[in-house]
Amino acid sequence: MQSPPPVWYNAAVPAGSRRGKPHSGKQGVYTKNKTVPSILWAVLAAALYAVSTPVSKLLLRDIPSTMLAALLYLGAGLGMLLLGAVRHGLGRGTSERRLSRRDLPFAAGMILLDIAAPVCLMAGLSRTTPAAVSLLNNFEIVATALIALAVFREPVGRRLWLAIGLITLSSMILSFEDASSLQFSAGSLLVLLACVCWGFENNCTRMMSGSDPLEIVVLKGFGSGLGSLAIAFALGQRLPAARLVCTALLLGFVAYGLSIFFYVYAQRALGAAKTSAYYAVSPFIGTALSLVIFRELPGLSFWAALVIMILGAWLASADSKSANAASADPKSADGAAAYAPEKRR
Repeated sequence: MQSPPPVWYNAAVPAGSRRGKPHSGKQGVYTKNKTVPSILWAVLAAALYAVSTPVSKLLLRDIPSTMLAALLYLGAGLGMLLLGAVRHGLGRGTSERRLSRRDLPFAAGMILLDIAAPVCLMAGLSRTTPAAVSLLNNFEIVATALIALAVFREPVGRRLWLAIGLITLSSMILSFEDASSLQFSAGSLLVLLACVCWGFENNCTRMMSGSDPLEIVVLKGFGSGLGSLAIAFALGQRLPAARLVCTALLLGFVAYGLSIFFYVYAQRALGAAKTSAYYAVSPFIGTALSLVIFRELPGLSFWAALVIMILGAWLASADSKSANAASADPKSADGAAAYAPEKRR
């Protein structure tokens, strides 16, 4: 059975060509043409997900955290299932590769991690401000990049290392509840744990990104949603009023379903670490929305963390751009490696 494509397998080697054999003499043009739309998919995914933090904070007033996590993922699964039916009726998406048996280990990991992550996030969001949670979501870049490096051998550049350090520092500042006594906020630590879970989950999803993104989101939505729903019922939580259920399902479709759908498309060309870097605009959009909706003026530490986080996110994005440029040039070391993956073993 053919093994799944390695995490560094990107747009430089088209899906239809054999590994290590470029499809034509215009690899750089192909890579550029595929990379630009992928960046747009990543940014669109980030913008859609940014809506979830402030709106979820409002819903948490009436819906328990684990129940809300379940409804969000079920909304993603239901919405994308309906979208898939429309796509099938229009005769679209027939060229997409279906999920296969080789995807099962990564699918299982994805579902389990997606049960744990939103439960931790909603629990953390109920204990701290939505603006802080939005910024802390950037720690997902750190988790994704380090896991991609350690487990999947995805390369991490010097700028991304510096970005990881700055984002970690900013996350630590946001996590201190009382700087004088060095006490960490329980809510912030839960959000960071959610980011670590999503870091692993991003890499599991990356290994399936050659398959139909819509199938991946439907599987993720129903698998994680039903798992979280079972936990919610076990904890004695009940379904809220019908209007709240519908609102949560709609939020899940937009902020989770469509966002994940575009995120998987972006991963095909960019890889897990680089997609996560472009996705870093999401926390800043979420922070702005939170400040407008809740009108909470953060303290000095928040603004210091914001400046550091912006610099870290910019470095992560700059590292992705330079890496993509290198892979587009077959004469460069990185570019040559992209066109001869067999030599990188």
